[in-house]
Amino acid sequence: MSRAKTLTCGSKTLDLSRPAVMGILNVTPDSFSDGGRLYAGEQIDLDKTLQSVESMLEQGADIIDIGGESTRPGASPVSVQQELDRVLPAVQAVNSRFDTLISVDTSTAEVIAEASHAGANLINDVRALQRPGALEAAAVSGLPVCLMHMQNQPDTMQANPSYIDVVSEVLEFLQQRKQVCVDAGISSDQILLDPGFGFGKTLRHNLALNTALDRFVDTGHSLLLGVSRKSMIGQLINSNMDNRLVGSVIMALLMAQSVAARQAQVNSHSGLILRVHDVLETVQALTIWQATRAFKEEDNQ
Repeated sequence: MSRAKTLTCGSKTLDLSRPAVMGILNVTPDSFSDGGRLYAGEQIDLDKTLQSVESMLEQGADIIDIGGESTRPGASPVSVQQELDRVLPAVQAVNSRFDTLISVDTSTAEVIAEASHAGANLINDVRALQRPGALEAAAVSGLPVCLMHMQNQPDTMQANPSYIDVVSEVLEFLQQRKQVCVDAGISSDQILLDPGFGFGKTLRHNLALNTALDRFVDTGHSLLLGVSRKSMIGQLINSNMDNRLVGSVIMALLMAQSVAARQAQVNSHSGLILRVHDVLETVQALTIWQATRAFKEEDNQ
């Protein structure tokens, strides 16, 4: 069916022969959808955190993405120590308890370095390794990196985002950052790209990027896409945060179909990771799609 490869993630590998599902684990008090859910008072509840991870793994998550800094629109920055205090205990606990791949959603050099020593397998950076020291820390870690596009910073990114050509500008930025990473010693096949849906984009910008996913596949890099529960879903279906599950799953499935069609068309060996809050429902949707797709291919032979 798929021609995609595996991604080497430290001592583990991620199967990208099909769309992989990344479960979101926000160890933050203020993330837009689930902030504070894993807290007991002002402290992270590690038992609750491990229960959440266990649930996502049972539901079919391929990788767990741990983030200690909220990047919702309008979010305030956190100190390095605050982020370390949130992320490291979670990475250590998950790594000790489960045999799973761990992604760390961070832009901070110190967190990249410490998390890689604690058992992280992938660096997922919304700022594309632009913070001081982040590029060097990622290169030293030897882990794959995901570079995301964001216009401005979380506290200002939705203040009238503007582009002349959003698709070309996002692609150009990601290609430039990719080259910087390669020049720093990060292997090209260890670099994933993320257009950054909802990060400094209007609904029209997001829809333009979605329509142009072919162009991102054509870079040859594996993609990480995340639209789960975001405002673009709410705007499309006129729904608040509590009623975006179906819309999120449908959009993830449409993206997977679009990426797969282009991969087949150009014989691409790239892969796809979908970053989601609702693991079970996303896995179920992908499973049904893949089963019907496989049957159709067999029937045509």
